[in-house]
Amino acid sequence: MVLSVKETPKMQENMDVFSRTQAVIKTALHHLGFEDVVYELLKEPLRLLTVRIPVRMDDGTVKVFTGYRAQHNDAVGPTKGGIRFHPDVTEDEVKALSMWMSIKCGITNLPYGGGKGGIQCDPRTMSFRELERLSRGYVRAISQIVGPNKDIPAPDVFTNSQVMAWMMDEYSRIREFDSPGFITGKPLVLGGSAGRESSTAKGVTIVLKEAADVVGIPLKGAKVIIQGFGNAGSFLAKFLHDEGATIVGIADAVGALYNPEGLDIDYLLDRRDSFGTVTTLFEDRLSNKEILTMPCDILIPAAIENQITEENAADIQAKIVVEAANGPTTLKGTEILTNKGVLIVPDVLASSGGVVVSYFEWVQNNQGYYWSSEEVDERLEKLLVESFHNVYETSQTKEVDMRLAAYIVGLRRMAEATRWRGWV
Repeated sequence: MVLSVKETPKMQENMDVFSRTQAVIKTALHHLGFEDVVYELLKEPLRLLTVRIPVRMDDGTVKVFTGYRAQHNDAVGPTKGGIRFHPDVTEDEVKALSMWMSIKCGITNLPYGGGKGGIQCDPRTMSFRELERLSRGYVRAISQIVGPNKDIPAPDVFTNSQVMAWMMDEYSRIREFDSPGFITGKPLVLGGSAGRESSTAKGVTIVLKEAADVVGIPLKGAKVIIQGFGNAGSFLAKFLHDEGATIVGIADAVGALYNPEGLDIDYLLDRRDSFGTVTTLFEDRLSNKEILTMPCDILIPAAIENQITEENAADIQAKIVVEAANGPTTLKGTEILTNKGVLIVPDVLASSGGVVVSYFEWVQNNQGYYWSSEEVDERLEKLLVESFHNVYETSQTKEVDMRLAAYIVGLRRMAEATRWRGWV
């Protein structure tokens, strides 16, 4: 008798995201003129390590966690990508995310391939010490395939600078020398970079300003909806508010708020809890789905995957959609929005600020020389403005949507490096 694992909706969703990513990669490589064997190599990570991590819990019992580390392609250089702690982490999700990281690094011309890691756990139910043991156990389990010149991790969902500090310390103990360049997103006192914590949101703001300029929407006074009020979403709300935009809607895991005259962002930021929740303080809430179709100039999905689909894309009223989340728009949703004349700034471009400043941190670690926050911001803006216009001009020249254009730009160097190395 064959026993099968029952697929949960989240597992199916992750498989859908993975297959969608493969489809766009195949089309992009076709536009670039590469033979099918290049797609066969790039459609899956070169390596995927699955590990089991035993952790002594505070009550004395031992719990075993499953972790993953995917390395998509290292033809250009070492792989790079975050580590997420989440109960819904799956193999397909980690593989897809590593491939997106490759595209991000290619778009921004970084000397990296994509990597990604994750552990199936719920950190919200774990103590500080349990999280430390888990973090250190994960590093011990993957230590043979990571390192400053192999694969450089970073923070992701439900991980932060403290988790990175534990991981760096564990890796340094294993290797018996200090290794700040092994991991990025560290505290400043341990070799972190100025501006790293807000870098993803700052990057979204930079490319959003360029997109608004292309469409002809003045950012000052533009009506913006942000779906997601966690780390990226809350920083985004503050940055855009300070730029003069009117934030008319925000959403968190519980619900959404909308006011066509604008929300009091400083008030909401002061009252959000550690998980980015603030809508529980209000009775008159919308749902996360309803907020997406409310009137606005700019819509920023900054939460989770598959939010804009063929069911609701036609009802989106925004002129610009900036994807601060990973995979918030399906391929059919992308097609519908593009046909409506909506400018989509895809996730692999919009959310690349985090990996850019992670690269800056790695460079500073290697040099032993650290930059001011002003220098980090200046370098980030210059790089992302160039990246946006490279993708936008590719979309216009090849007459394709911005997502496909981003993949074309992002894959070119990796595919060329793969061929030059003689792998294909």
